[in-house]
Amino acid sequence: METTQIPISIYTETTPNPEALKFVANKMLVHGNSAHFEGVEDAKLSPLATQLFVFPFVKEVFIMNNFVTITKQGDEEWYEIMKELRAFLKEFLESDQTIIDEAFFQQKKGGNQAESDDTETVKKIKNVLDTYVKPAVEMDGGAIEYVNFEEGRVELLLKGACSGCPSSTVTLKQGIEGMMKRMVPEVEEVIAVAG
Repeated sequence: METTQIPISIYTETTPNPEALKFVANKMLVHGNSAHFEGVEDAKLSPLATQLFVFPFVKEVFIMNNFVTITKQGDEEWYEIMKELRAFLKEFLESDQTIIDEAFFQQKKGGNQAESDDTETVKKIKNVLDTYVKPAVEMDGGAIEYVNFEEGRVELLLKGACSGCPSSTVTLKQGIEGMMKRMVPEVEEVIAVAG
């Protein structure tokens, strides 16, 4: 019996970051994980990201669920390069190449999943991130990952469209920090840290 392959379609969504554009596919790319690449050196275990960095205007690549968020550099406008990137992604996905090697996720540490050695406070923080923050941030083409909690301060890593976004500071301070303080009284401050 012959299986019919569903044609890949890709559409774009704007993000709050004017330098980042979200390319959404009708195919799951990475299930339950995400990967943020800030350059070709980071992308060795991702054939998709490695090939995207061949484009001189690609600055960062973020892959999650059924989308790729690309952050551009240079003076190009999205209307000048969007079609080319969409065509490349469609062709790449139709070729059924590996998107990200499993070894990448095995070496990756951290994340918002509660660990057995987490304190009760850290478990609460990760639960708030996973339940309330993650869905909203993913819709904007990014992710926020727990890094550390110490002396009332929560450190988070901004990825995808959130990284370098002009409105991310406002979202972090007014939205996430306010929510954390209400839901986890031990939290006094939320800050973004570099990856």
